[in-house]
Amino acid sequence: MRRTEKRLFKLNEELARLRREEELTRGELEMHSHLLDDFQRDAVVSDAPAERAEARQSAKDVDRLQGALESVRARIARGEKTRAELLAKLDA
Repeated sequence: MRRTEKRLFKLNEELARLRREEELTRGELEMHSHLLDDFQRDAVVSDAPAERAEARQSAKDVDRLQGALESVRARIARGEKTRAELLAKLDA
């Protein structure tokens, strides 16, 4: 197997792993977004300091997960660009 083919094989495995990571992160983000909605609603209705603290913490979790999802998507985009370049080398 040529070096380019080996790199492509490893890159395809990495892209598959990143796509699984993206799916898991997206699911976790959806769950935390729903929790944030609940916590914000509870904080408004009850006006209790503990409820507001939970809402703030939940908002931080959502922000963190949005950043993680963007990071994974950027790594996937870079990997797909590299894969396209390697495929072009094989065609040449």
